[in-house]
Amino acid sequence: MNDSTLPAERFEEHRSHLRAVAYRMLGSLAEAEDAVQEAWLRFDRSDTDDVENLGGWLTTVVARVCLNVLRARSSRREDPLDAFTTESAAGPEARVDPEHEALLADAVGLALLVVLDTLTPSERVAFVLHDLFAVPFDDIAPMIEKTPAATRQLAGRARRRVRGRTRDADGDGGGDRARQRLVVDAFLAATRGGDFDALLSLLHPGVVLRADRAVGPTPEPLLVTGAETVARGAMAAMRRARTTGPALVDGSAGLVMAPLGKLFLVLRFALADGRITEIDLVAEPDRLSALEIAVLTD
Repeated sequence: MNDSTLPAERFEEHRSHLRAVAYRMLGSLAEAEDAVQEAWLRFDRSDTDDVENLGGWLTTVVARVCLNVLRARSSRREDPLDAFTTESAAGPEARVDPEHEALLADAVGLALLVVLDTLTPSERVAFVLHDLFAVPFDDIAPMIEKTPAATRQLAGRARRRVRGRTRDADGDGGGDRARQRLVVDAFLAATRGGDFDALLSLLHPGVVLRADRAVGPTPEPLLVTGAETVARGAMAAMRRARTTGPALVDGSAGLVMAPLGKLFLVLRFALADGRITEIDLVAEPDRLSALEIAVLTD
């Protein structure tokens, strides 16, 4: 084996893991690739012959790069939500296949990406490294300049956000949520698959859809009634469904639309006898910020 190729081969053994860490840290595949590339450059310039745990060393490097990106992101003005609804992306995201990014976001969980985006940089690093990749708090603490105890507290705070703090009002909340989840999942599958008949079967004949001012093309709230009309509207949004996933919304099963991991729209549902009676589309920033979004577990 040529010695000049050895460092690259050693790095490639860890690339997929590093990309997974960086993507969950940053919520952007393009930025994750950039972070991994920066880790490679640092690795290539360093003497790592005596490093016993190269995977851990590289994970630390990627985490530090991501932390810098997160801190820079939090110190500047966020991009407007409209930037995430265009079909053609500008800047670094244009280097990423939108279909591939959508599949990756779906696999990771859009709700998780949405909640992670609400955390402070230190909370996000502590949670992602410890809870998702089993990195010890003693190793994480120096990265974020905290004690291990403080790092544990940050991860715990983030974990509560991910799981949701809403408590069921009655003893059967879990059972209700499981039934809601079945209907919501079926609604999403029918919309993504363009199955009009399947979607129609999920809707009560008198279903009511309400959308706030930020949803429609006009500055006025939208009100739509009737199963066929609502189903046709959902079919028209089939392409957007690829960036939509299940979430826990104020304690109930719902859907979040989050292009590039940024929350854009929430769908809340009311059900009766296993069919959808009301759909509330929320996109106004003030209303979105008032919602408690968490990961919907099975």
